[in-house]
Amino acid sequence: MKHGRKKTLLLVNPATKNGSGFIINKDTRYQPLSLGIIAALTPPDWKVKIIDENFRIFRYYKADLVGFTAFSSTVTRAYELAKLYRDEGIPTVIGGIHVSMVPGEASEFVDAVVIGEAETSWPRVISDFENNKLQRIYQGPLSDPIESPKPRRELFHPAYIFASIQTTRGCPMNCDFCSVTAFNGRNYRYRQIAEVISEMEEIPQKNLFILDDNIVGNTVQAQNRAIGLFKAMIDRGIKKDWIGQASLNVADNEEVLKYAAKSGCRMLFIGIESEREDQLVGANKKLNAKMGVNSYDEVFRKIHKYGIAVIAGIIFGWEDDTIERIDHRVKFTRESHADSIQSTMLTPLPGTRLFERMKKEGRLVMNNFPEDWQHYGYESLVFAPIHMDRIELQDYIYKAYNKVYEPAFLKRRMLKTWWRTGSLTSAYWSFMSNWNYRRMVYGKREKPGK
Repeated sequence: MKHGRKKTLLLVNPATKNGSGFIINKDTRYQPLSLGIIAALTPPDWKVKIIDENFRIFRYYKADLVGFTAFSSTVTRAYELAKLYRDEGIPTVIGGIHVSMVPGEASEFVDAVVIGEAETSWPRVISDFENNKLQRIYQGPLSDPIESPKPRRELFHPAYIFASIQTTRGCPMNCDFCSVTAFNGRNYRYRQIAEVISEMEEIPQKNLFILDDNIVGNTVQAQNRAIGLFKAMIDRGIKKDWIGQASLNVADNEEVLKYAAKSGCRMLFIGIESEREDQLVGANKKLNAKMGVNSYDEVFRKIHKYGIAVIAGIIFGWEDDTIERIDHRVKFTRESHADSIQSTMLTPLPGTRLFERMKKEGRLVMNNFPEDWQHYGYESLVFAPIHMDRIELQDYIYKAYNKVYEPAFLKRRMLKTWWRTGSLTSAYWSFMSNWNYRRMVYGKREKPGK
């Protein structure tokens, strides 16, 4: 490299080639926050550029070092792009939840793998690169409290409707199908509220997605911290409409809901998963099983009282699902007082107990890795169910989505949300959320089931 020339770091957010799932709608695309943080951690004598395939097709860009982030469904594309640079002798590095679970696999396709959170590892990556000592694996400790710089948001594509921010990490729930605990740890860790507020003040978008896996947590301390965050947003005049994620216990303390609403909360995502208690127990969804499926609508009623709409996450394609059970789940979603339904198919992601068990039992049908990772985006059944043929069950689920997302029914649901919450904004958001989920589950399919 010429003396004095700025080194170039290229960061890539890959997308699946089929263009379906959660990236099909611009409303449901979320900023690659990790890449913005990596950019902020990179010394100022580097030039940093982000190529985001959520909005633009990748075109080769010269760089000294190339970094990727990836989910399971996008890692195949990341490996493909990494090869372009490795063939040119340009070092590549990858991080994210998928490769943190399978670093050995990732090492075959890139020069360095960052396991876990980047804040405690990336400075070493840069230093080692500059000294021609790049290592194969990097892993740093989890910081508590979270010490994370403000992401370089000016590098994000301007078409994102929602800005993303994270205020906590970690989750003690440890559900059978979720890899969050393995990636972020079992304890809730917090960012300083003052740092969060300062970052919010610099976000240009009106709409905000708080990425915390559970913004309320499961302790009184966590509840008080959430209230403190919401009060700080109110006191500083943060005028944002926001969506967050929580568990059923979000309604245990109505002060949480009161101040969440005052701070701009319009919708909360809650992982309901199933209306069957045996499936909840089998998935180690302890809180839902303990509270009981009959508690769902009561929790929704409390949330509605404060003008907040509910997105209920529902899983189709459980191992023991049958046509009768799918029909019952459709009936349950239509009768539920939830305002929006996020339908996904059960997907055994690497790093979860579900994946390890299915792998041990030889039930992973889509197992030609890494090529088949692109099917692990919650849109396909990748394993052999117990009672039905895999394709038969998958096709029936897509037919069932017709009833879950029937256009006339979605309009009626919006009116009910308006009546229950008293908020036209929350009602409209819930309708658009349902409409986006409708497009997502069908992807490019013109007719479900084909």
